[in-house]
This record gives sequence, C-alpha cells and structure tokens, in this order.
Amino acid sequence: MERHAGESEPPVGGESTRRPSAAGRNPTEESPLQAPPTAAPESPPATVGGASRGDSSHGLQVTTLTESDHPRWDAFVDACPTATFCHRAGWQTVIERAFRHPTWFLMAEGEQGIEGVLPLARVRSRLFGDQLTSLPFCVYGGIAATTDRATQALDQAAVDLAEDLGVGHLEYRHRDFALHDDWPTKDLYVTFRGAIHEDPDANLKAIPRKQRAMVRKGIDAGLEWSLDDDSARFFPAYAESVRNLGTPVFAKRYFDILRDVFGDACEVLTVTHRGRIVASVLSFYFRDEVFPYYGGGTGASRGLYANDFMYWSLMERARQRGCRVFDYGRSKKDTGSYRFKKHWGFIPEPLHYECRLVREHALRDNSPMNPRYQRFIRLWQRLPLPVANAIGPHIVRSLG
Repeated sequence: MERHAGESEPPVGGESTRRPSAAGRNPTEESPLQAPPTAAPESPPATVGGASRGDSSHGLQVTTLTESDHPRWDAFVDACPTATFCHRAGWQTVIERAFRHPTWFLMAEGEQGIEGVLPLARVRSRLFGDQLTSLPFCVYGGIAATTDRATQALDQAAVDLAEDLGVGHLEYRHRDFALHDDWPTKDLYVTFRGAIHEDPDANLKAIPRKQRAMVRKGIDAGLEWSLDDDSARFFPAYAESVRNLGTPVFAKRYFDILRDVFGDACEVLTVTHRGRIVASVLSFYFRDEVFPYYGGGTGASRGLYANDFMYWSLMERARQRGCRVFDYGRSKKDTGSYRFKKHWGFIPEPLHYECRLVREHALRDNSPMNPRYQRFIRLWQRLPLPVANAIGPHIVRSLG
C-alpha cells in the first residue's frame, strides 16, 4: 500500500561499457528513528555486456554514481529537458540515510560527458514485494537522457541489474513518456501542472470562481503564512492528516534529511490562525518550477479553508522566487486530491509507470484503493496519533 503527498528496448553496450555490481551501495543498518549513519561503502562496478553491441554506443560507459560525481550529475539533470527534481543526485543520500535501501544511480557517459542518468533503488518487503524502482519515494523518475544511445544503454543496464538481483520487477516512473509498448503499466496515477504568471492578479483569476472564493474565505478568516527553518511545525500537521487518511507516516527525521540534503531547494510553508498551526506544506524547487510534495492540515483546516489558502500562498511565494510552473503533483484517479486539483483548474496528465516483470508473473496491487487494505486503513484511522507516529515509519519504508 502506498500514498504520496505527494516508468528502450534495443540491446546496447560499447567497447568500454561497464556493469553496475548487484551489490549496490549498502547503507548501514539503523532504525528509521536513529541518527544517520556514516557514509555508505561503495561496491566497485563490474563489467557489463561484454563486447561492443553496435557503433551507436561506441565509447559509451555506464557506471554508478559516486559522491564526487554529484556536481556533474546535477549539472546534467538541470540541463536535461526530460529530467525532474526526482532525478537529483541527493535522492541517493536521502534513500540510503532515511530508509537504508541499496541504490544504483546509473549514468551513461560518452566522449563529451554525461548523456543520460537513471536513479534506481531496491525496496524489499515480505508484504509488498521486491522491486527495483526509479525512483521509490518519488512520483517521477526513469531514464533522463539527451541521446538515444544513452537511453538504450541505461535501459539495458537496468534490465541486466534487475535480473542479476532477482527482483520481482523493474519499474520506471516516467512523467512524460513510456519506453516500452510491451511492458505492464500502472494506469492509476496522473499529475497536474500549470503556469504561474508574473502578475498575482492573473494567477488568482486563473483559479475557477468557486475555488477562488475558498481562497478569499481563507484570507477573510485571518489566515497567515510564513516560512519555516525546519520541519517542527510541519510534521504535526502532516502526521495528523495522513493518519486521518489511514496511511502510515514517515519519521520526522526523513523530512529533516530532505531539508539537509536539498537545502534552499526544499522549503516549508506553514499556515496559522491566531497563532495556531492549521496547515503546512513541504515543497521542492527545481529550475523554474515549484513542487508541493508533502502537505497536510489539522482538524481545524477544513472550516478555515486553509488548504486553498495554503496553495494560493505557495503559488505567490513561488512567483516571488521566479517560478513559472506549479507542479501540483501526483494523484490517483477519481480520488479526493484528484478532484481538488481539477477544481483549481488544473488538467490531469497521465503518468507513464511501466514495469518489466522479472520473477513476478503479475504486478502486485499495493494501492490503498485495493479492497484488501480497506480494513487496515479503517483501523489505522482510529489509532492514537502518538501510536501511529511510532509504528508508521517502520511500515512506510517498505512501500516506496
């Protein structure tokens, strides 16, 4: 079961193509609530693919990301049109520190530099299966490349790795396209993206009239917003919200790691009413985009129209930072968050999650929409908040 706030067929290789080791990066074992481990040891990549498989890949190498490569990786991601915030190198650190999952961040490099990247991590669970995903805990991922040969090389390297590991399946979470017509897909999610105008009045007028009235009611109720330096106020609002949805919560330390790793690109905006927290949202900034990723509100938020006010305030904050795209993020079709975003005038865009079965014969349905999880969800909604906050992190690390 999963819930968030917030997937090139031809064989390739090259004379110098190398294969990532199935050992991956093995983070130190730790509890989700403990302090972060020291830097994880890295396994040296082994050769992949053998001899050259075509002139199109001549001289291309596929290797795994090291700490010294982070600046080059992120420079490529910033410039690559198909890359997203979920492709940033920092996710390797986040996934290893927060969840202890092994990662393989693959990059295809030619004579002129990096031509493509593919971040991967393995999540194994007796309840939810064994999968190699690009990228768990992220709504986007998959291959981001500027050449066809890099796309093909990374795709083949990922398939080889999945088979070496013996995972249930390999999953790409592409935002804009699918690579394989013959891979099973997850036709469950959409995303919502819209423009941010330089003129704040134009942004307000772009919101449909009924929803715009909700924003004004929040303003009239005396709601205020401010930016936070940490997740101290964000976490209680978020934790209460996801408990009420029947979803296990992340550990607070996870959000602290996000802020530590991504710095100014990770920002918390909190809404208060007469000094009391009513809603809060943690957002990512990437190029000229803002990406509200985790958000939630207290029991008082609905009557104060705090969610509408919060997202309007975030849009204004992003406009001040020079953003021109508001990425409202992923939603499951025909759910409450899906309808909420449509009411804001955003158009749903399909997400292209595609999977290659390795040891599994069919994809597991780990969605909370699955009827088998409904009893668990109802029970979770009744848990005292301290209990849900203590148990949740040990479950959610296996969802991805």
